[in-house]
Amino acid sequence: MKHAFEPHQIKEIKALHDNILVSDMEFDTRITTGGIIIPNDNGTGKGIRPRWGQVYAIGSKQSVVQIGQWILVAHGRWTRGIDIEDTLGPKTIRKVDPKDILMVSNDKPQDETFSDAVHIDKKSF
Repeated sequence: MKHAFEPHQIKEIKALHDNILVSDMEFDTRITTGGIIIPNDNGTGKGIRPRWGQVYAIGSKQSVVQIGQWILVAHGRWTRGIDIEDTLGPKTIRKVDPKDILMVSNDKPQDETFSDAVHIDKKSF
């Protein structure tokens, strides 16, 4: 029996209308090069900031972005996500609000304000 929280094996996901589905959003605690800790925001009011996500699928009426592009989405304008596993491996897919896209990039953005140690949740203090 498969549990509901396990990744679902899929072959294809289609977005409807003008919807946008993204993957690769990061929610870990981050630390700036100056040492300021920005907490994660997993269901809290802390760590509020926009997030970059890679466009995974778009609906037929979506003309602003293309699959594979990176979009910056205003804080909280995405769903909590569903874990899936496709031919490229496991990932979390979220639906974002097309009206709250702040920027679009063809390449994965590099955030110059943060150090290399941006995932401090994975370290022990």
